[in-house]
Amino acid sequence: MKLISIPANPVPDNVVTGAIKTRDGVSLRFARWAPPPGRKGTVVLLQGRAEFIEKYYETVRDLRARGFAVATFDWRGQGLSDRALSDRRKGYVRNFAQYAIDLETFMEQVALPDCPPPFFCIGHSMGAAIAIRACHDGSRWFERMVMSAPMIGLPAHQHLLGMAAPFARFMRLIGRGGAIVPNGNAMVAINERFLGNQLTSDPVRFARNAAVLEASPDLGLGPPTIAWADSALRLMKEFAVPAYAGRIRQPILLIAAGRDEVISTPAIETFGSNLLAGRHLILPGAKHEILQEQDLYRGQFWAAFDAFVPGTPLY
Repeated sequence: MKLISIPANPVPDNVVTGAIKTRDGVSLRFARWAPPPGRKGTVVLLQGRAEFIEKYYETVRDLRARGFAVATFDWRGQGLSDRALSDRRKGYVRNFAQYAIDLETFMEQVALPDCPPPFFCIGHSMGAAIAIRACHDGSRWFERMVMSAPMIGLPAHQHLLGMAAPFARFMRLIGRGGAIVPNGNAMVAINERFLGNQLTSDPVRFARNAAVLEASPDLGLGPPTIAWADSALRLMKEFAVPAYAGRIRQPILLIAAGRDEVISTPAIETFGSNLLAGRHLILPGAKHEILQEQDLYRGQFWAAFDAFVPGTPLY
């Protein structure tokens, strides 16, 4: 399957792309890059809601400069992977167990057979939440995991666009799971204007991502559906139980954004405090999409990554 390349965001060299099929018949687009000569280790990139492979070309280059192979894919329902609804702008998934199938399929069909070990993970927002759940449920793919603004809980002022969990459950029961959440305008692929956006304070990277979507509108995704919201709320309710984090054995570094208006930074702090083999870090001033942020914040992210993930060369 193709990758979109524009002058402001060219595809990193030496990529292998394709599609894999999940056991429930969903086609997922993937991409992988080999490590530089003589180096070992693979970082699996797990995107957030409404994201796509093209958004992480810069991150791919950062990781390959550190000597790692990189492998990533589009979750079902976003990017150029299959979408369940006829209206492809709706952010839909029946339940988050389907994302677990996506991750398992990708690891078994792409990462494990075709990429060099050991394996590490960078997950952002929703992708981080799915990775954390996989570890909790017994998956042991990754030596260490670095989670960017993980979707642990919602800010105190936001109850998923004003919709309470009981209402979401009721709407699903009456067959409205495919409807857009009321007043749905958060967690979108990108805002129309930079001013006032909740995702990044970097105008250049904001414009770059907008240009990619302009070049390939099929990559875009609108607000979440009630089914997605209900599933997300259920997972975050599980994360809120203190014993949940305590059952995770993998070393995890949680990196939170100090100015996050999408995900609750205090919830990330609490979850990190309950991890047995984890730690957490807050980047003051950063917005939600840390890897799409200004160099000031990205530099702090990479310094933390370099200190936490073995094998990264010193600069």
